[in-house]
Amino acid sequence: MAGVAGMTGEPLRTAPATDDRPPARGAGLVVVAVYVVFALSATARAGVQLIRDASEAPLAYGLSAFAALVYVVAAVGLAHNGRRMRRIATTAVVVELVGVVVVGAVSLMVPELFPRETVWSHFGSGYGFVPLVLPVVGLFWLWRSSPGRVARASER
Repeated sequence: MAGVAGMTGEPLRTAPATDDRPPARGAGLVVVAVYVVFALSATARAGVQLIRDASEAPLAYGLSAFAALVYVVAAVGLAHNGRRMRRIATTAVVVELVGVVVVGAVSLMVPELFPRETVWSHFGSGYGFVPLVLPVVGLFWLWRSSPGRVARASER
């Protein structure tokens, strides 16, 4: 069925939906790029750790793998601008923020649980504290670039 018949009896033709918004530029592109770099580096590090020394620090290396997965999901979600992907990105970035705060605190209070560093241990000190700052920047960018917020601001 091509469409619903109109007043003339001919089927209505609708144009396919297109997204005419421009691709991310400037700060948005930088945020996505940093997430991609962290996704790749955390995945590589966790992969090597789990293949070579999984029994040495299973909690730490398992958390590194989880952090890598969160970075991948956040990077993909931030790179796309649809409603569903923005929700996925927001969820991933919130999980990242909670993870880095909780793992950072636990790694300082109970250091024997983390005989080896993870991306999030000591609040990301091994990565220059970028893992602690990045989710705040990611959440700010998601808020700042929100299509609904932008539309409301342009109506004023």
